[in-house]
Amino acid sequence: MQVHGGPQIDLSAQVAMVKRKTRPWKSIIALVLAIASAATSGWAHSDFRHFFASEGVVHQIIAAGAAAAFCVFASAATIGLSGKARDVLEPVMGVSHAAIVRYTLVLVGAITTLLVTLALFSIPVEQLLLGGALTSVFVGIAAQQSLSNVFAGLVLLVARPFQVGDSIRLRAGALSGEIDGTVSEIGITYVRMSCSNGIISIPNSQVLNAVVGPLPAGDYPAPPPPAAPQVWPAPAPVPGSADGPGAGPAPDAGVGVGQGSADGASAGPVGTADGSGGTHRPGTSGEQ
Repeated sequence: MQVHGGPQIDLSAQVAMVKRKTRPWKSIIALVLAIASAATSGWAHSDFRHFFASEGVVHQIIAAGAAAAFCVFASAATIGLSGKARDVLEPVMGVSHAAIVRYTLVLVGAITTLLVTLALFSIPVEQLLLGGALTSVFVGIAAQQSLSNVFAGLVLLVARPFQVGDSIRLRAGALSGEIDGTVSEIGITYVRMSCSNGIISIPNSQVLNAVVGPLPAGDYPAPPPPAAPQVWPAPAPVPGSADGPGAGPAPDAGVGVGQGSADGASAGPVGTADGSGGTHRPGTSGEQ
């Protein structure tokens, strides 16, 4: 699309930019609608004691619909606002810390949305909290290793013994000695390092238990060797061709087999230029 001979305008990039600018407003509107839905459900719920009762059927429908609308709007607001917070904090705090903030906001928003929705539907939350606490204990015991990596990742992000782009050396018995490389990413469960043999992922709990230090000068890992060029196999020779295995040596210009020489002298099966080296055959001489 040309506008008066100016540069070409990328409409898709402009549309994406407009969407990014309007995204916070969508999340804020969703949050306001969620609050309004919760208030409407509470008002309608005040006219009856419990769902599925005989009195106040219209109010029950309004309360149930408003509670479902609150769950939808609150979920959309949680996801949108957490993503916007990550985009805002990423240039200041870094990718890893901004991701931690987003995960925290999503977790808190999801738990709050679930509890409020259950309360609007008159479901006893105390029993669910007790059952959830017991379930959390069993899940924590079963996922002890994974949770230890998550908490170790949080400690690494707060303590900052190294940052992304640092060349470090890890030394621990669990790592089978020393690992040298450059930190490429600090995630929730793994630390990724670029080493001489490629990218490796180390669990955060192992990194937290290891001795970490800068890589001494001159000990930087060598870059990985370039891949060997691919050699195509040579084509197999065709039998009976000029360079095939069935081809014999070319006859010499002065050697003939059963042919006469230049001066008419007879030549045997293998004759020389003057015909003296061959075996004479009767009737083949040039004199006859």
